[in-house]
Amino acid sequence: MNLFISELRDKEIQKDSMRFRRNMERIGEMFAYEIGKELEYKEKKITTPLGISKMFVPVSPIVNATILRAGLPFHQGFLNYFDNAENAFISAHRKYHKDGSFSIQFEHLSSPSIDKKILILSDPMLASGASMEIAYKALLERGKPKHTHIVTIIASNQGINYVKKHIPMENVTIWAGDVDDELTSKSYIVPGLGDAGDLAFGSKI
Repeated sequence: MNLFISELRDKEIQKDSMRFRRNMERIGEMFAYEIGKELEYKEKKITTPLGISKMFVPVSPIVNATILRAGLPFHQGFLNYFDNAENAFISAHRKYHKDGSFSIQFEHLSSPSIDKKILILSDPMLASGASMEIAYKALLERGKPKHTHIVTIIASNQGINYVKKHIPMENVTIWAGDVDDELTSKSYIVPGLGDAGDLAFGSKI
Protein backbone atom coordinates (compact mmCIF):
# COMPACT_ATOMS: atom_id res chain seq x y z
CA MET A 1 0.00 0.00 0.00
CA ASN A 2 2.89 2.39 0.75
CA LEU A 3 3.96 2.31 -2.91
CA PHE A 4 0.53 3.35 -4.12
CA ILE A 5 0.21 6.09 -1.48
CA SER A 6 3.67 7.41 -2.38
CA GLU A 7 2.57 7.65 -6.02
CA LEU A 8 -0.63 9.46 -5.01
CA ARG A 9 1.50 12.04 -3.17
CA ASP A 10 4.09 12.48 -5.97
CA LYS A 11 3.35 15.72 -7.83
CA GLU A 12 4.91 14.36 -11.04
CA ILE A 13 2.96 11.09 -11.07
CA GLN A 14 -0.18 13.07 -10.18
CA LYS A 15 -0.13 14.51 -13.70
CA ASP A 16 -1.46 11.13 -14.90
CA SER A 17 -5.06 11.26 -13.68
CA MET A 18 -5.74 7.69 -14.86
CA ARG A 19 -2.89 6.37 -12.72
CA PHE A 20 -4.10 8.50 -9.79
CA ARG A 21 -7.59 6.97 -10.02
CA ARG A 22 -6.21 3.46 -10.42
CA ASN A 23 -3.98 3.83 -7.38
CA MET A 24 -6.97 4.92 -5.27
CA GLU A 25 -8.86 1.90 -6.58
CA ARG A 26 -5.96 -0.42 -5.71
CA ILE A 27 -5.81 0.94 -2.18
CA GLY A 28 -9.56 0.40 -1.84
CA GLU A 29 -9.04 -3.23 -2.87
CA MET A 30 -6.34 -3.68 -0.25
CA PHE A 31 -8.51 -2.20 2.48
CA ALA A 32 -11.40 -4.43 1.38
CA TYR A 33 -9.16 -7.48 1.76
CA GLU A 34 -8.18 -6.44 5.31
CA ILE A 35 -11.76 -5.60 6.31
CA GLY A 36 -12.82 -8.98 4.97
CA LYS A 37 -10.74 -10.58 7.72
CA GLU A 38 -12.85 -8.79 10.34
CA LEU A 39 -16.25 -9.92 9.05
CA GLU A 40 -18.37 -12.58 10.69
CA TYR A 41 -18.79 -15.73 8.57
CA LYS A 42 -21.23 -18.63 8.45
CA GLU A 43 -21.03 -22.05 6.83
CA LYS A 44 -22.90 -22.53 3.57
CA LYS A 45 -23.26 -25.67 1.48
CA ILE A 46 -22.38 -25.03 -2.16
CA THR A 47 -23.44 -27.47 -4.85
CA THR A 48 -20.68 -28.13 -7.39
CA PRO A 49 -21.00 -30.27 -10.56
CA LEU A 50 -19.50 -33.16 -8.54
CA GLY A 51 -20.94 -32.78 -5.07
CA ILE A 52 -21.34 -30.53 -2.05
CA SER A 53 -18.66 -28.15 -0.71
CA LYS A 54 -18.88 -26.50 2.70
CA MET A 55 -17.79 -22.86 2.39
CA PHE A 56 -17.81 -19.86 4.69
CA VAL A 57 -19.54 -16.68 3.55
CA PRO A 58 -20.21 -13.33 5.30
CA VAL A 59 -23.15 -13.30 7.70
CA SER A 60 -24.26 -9.69 7.24
CA PRO A 61 -24.91 -7.78 4.01
CA ILE A 62 -22.55 -4.92 3.18
CA VAL A 63 -23.24 -1.34 2.13
CA ASN A 64 -20.37 0.55 0.45
CA ALA A 65 -20.77 4.30 0.96
CA THR A 66 -18.65 7.21 -0.20
CA ILE A 67 -18.63 11.01 -0.45
CA LEU A 68 -18.81 12.46 -3.96
CA ARG A 69 -16.82 13.06 -6.06
CA ALA A 70 -13.31 12.29 -4.82
CA GLY A 71 -14.39 9.02 -3.25
CA LEU A 72 -15.57 7.33 -6.47
CA PRO A 73 -12.30 5.56 -7.51
CA PHE A 74 -11.64 4.55 -3.89
CA HIS A 75 -15.21 3.23 -3.65
CA GLN A 76 -14.71 1.16 -6.80
CA GLY A 77 -11.86 -0.70 -5.11
CA PHE A 78 -14.21 -1.88 -2.36
CA LEU A 79 -16.85 -2.79 -4.92
CA ASN A 80 -14.33 -4.91 -6.83
CA TYR A 81 -14.09 -7.18 -3.78
CA PHE A 82 -17.56 -6.81 -2.28
CA ASP A 83 -19.24 -6.94 -5.66
CA ASN A 84 -22.63 -8.00 -4.30
CA ALA A 85 -22.74 -5.12 -1.81
CA GLU A 86 -25.32 -2.35 -1.93
CA ASN A 87 -24.07 1.19 -2.47
CA ALA A 88 -24.66 4.62 -0.99
CA PHE A 89 -23.50 8.07 -2.12
CA ILE A 90 -23.36 11.33 -0.19
CA SER A 91 -23.09 14.74 -1.85
CA ALA A 92 -21.35 17.33 0.32
CA HIS A 93 -18.94 20.18 -0.34
CA ARG A 94 -17.04 22.98 1.32
CA LYS A 95 -18.76 26.38 1.23
CA TYR A 96 -16.23 29.16 1.77
CA HIS A 97 -17.18 32.40 3.51
CA LYS A 98 -15.82 35.92 3.07
CA ASP A 99 -13.71 35.69 6.21
CA GLY A 100 -11.86 32.68 4.78
CA SER A 101 -13.66 30.13 6.93
CA PHE A 102 -15.82 27.39 5.49
CA SER A 103 -18.64 25.08 6.42
CA ILE A 104 -19.57 21.65 5.07
CA GLN A 105 -22.79 21.74 3.07
CA PHE A 106 -24.75 18.49 2.84
CA GLU A 107 -26.84 18.28 -0.34
CA HIS A 108 -28.08 14.78 -1.12
CA LEU A 109 -28.07 11.18 0.06
CA SER A 110 -28.73 8.14 -2.12
CA SER A 111 -28.73 5.05 0.07
CA PRO A 112 -30.49 1.76 0.77
CA SER A 113 -31.35 0.78 4.33
CA ILE A 114 -28.18 0.23 6.36
CA ASP A 115 -30.03 -1.28 9.32
CA LYS A 116 -28.15 -4.26 10.82
CA LYS A 117 -25.71 -4.26 7.88
CA ILE A 118 -21.97 -3.72 7.63
CA LEU A 119 -21.32 -0.12 6.55
CA ILE A 120 -18.06 0.76 4.81
CA LEU A 121 -17.85 4.56 4.66
CA SER A 122 -14.88 5.67 2.57
CA ASP A 123 -13.36 9.01 1.67
CA PRO A 124 -9.77 9.32 0.38
CA MET A 125 -8.94 12.28 2.66
CA LEU A 126 -9.89 12.76 6.31
CA ALA A 127 -8.88 16.37 6.95
CA SER A 128 -10.99 18.19 9.54
CA GLY A 129 -13.32 15.22 9.95
CA ALA A 130 -16.45 17.35 9.48
CA SER A 131 -17.44 15.78 6.14
CA MET A 132 -17.16 12.30 7.60
CA GLU A 133 -19.33 13.26 10.57
CA ILE A 134 -22.02 14.74 8.31
CA ALA A 135 -21.94 11.72 5.99
CA TYR A 136 -22.19 9.24 8.85
CA LYS A 137 -25.08 11.06 10.53
CA ALA A 138 -26.92 11.38 7.21
CA LEU A 139 -26.58 7.63 6.68
CA LEU A 140 -28.06 6.95 10.11
CA GLU A 141 -31.36 8.19 8.67
CA ARG A 142 -31.37 4.86 6.78
CA GLY A 143 -30.98 2.72 9.92
CA LYS A 144 -28.44 1.58 12.49
CA PRO A 145 -25.56 -0.46 11.06
CA LYS A 146 -24.27 -3.57 12.77
CA HIS A 147 -20.72 -2.27 12.40
CA THR A 148 -19.18 0.69 10.59
CA HIS A 149 -15.75 0.79 8.96
CA ILE A 150 -14.59 4.38 8.32
CA VAL A 151 -11.82 4.18 5.74
CA THR A 152 -9.47 6.85 4.42
CA ILE A 153 -6.21 6.89 2.49
CA ILE A 154 -4.63 9.89 4.21
CA ALA A 155 -5.85 11.38 7.49
CA SER A 156 -4.73 14.18 9.75
CA ASN A 157 -4.31 13.56 13.46
CA GLN A 158 -6.88 16.31 14.05
CA GLY A 159 -9.36 14.62 11.73
CA ILE A 160 -9.07 11.28 13.49
CA ASN A 161 -9.49 12.93 16.88
CA TYR A 162 -12.52 14.88 15.61
CA VAL A 163 -14.20 11.71 14.35
CA LYS A 164 -13.54 9.92 17.64
CA LYS A 165 -15.08 12.86 19.50
CA HIS A 166 -18.17 13.39 17.31
CA ILE A 167 -19.02 9.83 16.23
CA PRO A 168 -19.81 7.22 18.89
CA MET A 169 -17.02 4.68 18.52
CA GLU A 170 -19.03 1.68 19.68
CA ASN A 171 -19.07 -0.73 16.73
CA VAL A 172 -16.96 1.69 14.63
CA THR A 173 -13.47 0.99 13.27
CA ILE A 174 -11.25 3.65 11.67
CA TRP A 175 -8.82 2.57 8.94
CA ALA A 176 -6.16 4.97 7.58
CA GLY A 177 -3.42 4.29 5.05
CA ASP A 178 -1.26 7.10 6.44
CA VAL A 179 -1.60 9.86 9.04
CA ASP A 180 -0.09 13.35 8.70
CA ASP A 181 0.51 15.69 11.63
CA GLU A 182 -0.30 19.09 10.13
CA LEU A 183 -3.63 20.62 9.17
CA THR A 184 -3.66 24.19 7.84
CA SER A 185 -6.13 26.91 8.84
CA LYS A 186 -8.07 26.04 5.67
CA SER A 187 -8.12 22.35 6.69
CA TYR A 188 -5.66 21.10 4.10
CA ILE A 189 -3.54 18.14 5.16
CA VAL A 190 0.23 18.75 5.02
CA PRO A 191 2.12 17.17 3.33
CA GLY A 192 -1.09 15.45 2.13
CA LEU A 193 -1.42 15.21 -1.63
CA GLY A 194 -3.61 18.13 -2.74
CA ASP A 195 -7.24 17.98 -3.90
CA ALA A 196 -8.02 14.32 -4.59
CA GLY A 197 -11.16 15.15 -6.56
CA ASP A 198 -9.36 17.56 -8.89
CA LEU A 199 -6.45 15.16 -9.37
CA ALA A 200 -8.81 12.31 -10.24
CA PHE A 201 -11.35 14.15 -12.40
CA GLY A 202 -10.03 17.62 -13.28
CA SER A 203 -10.33 21.07 -11.76
CA LYS A 204 -13.69 22.56 -10.76
CA ILE A 205 -14.91 25.91 -12.03
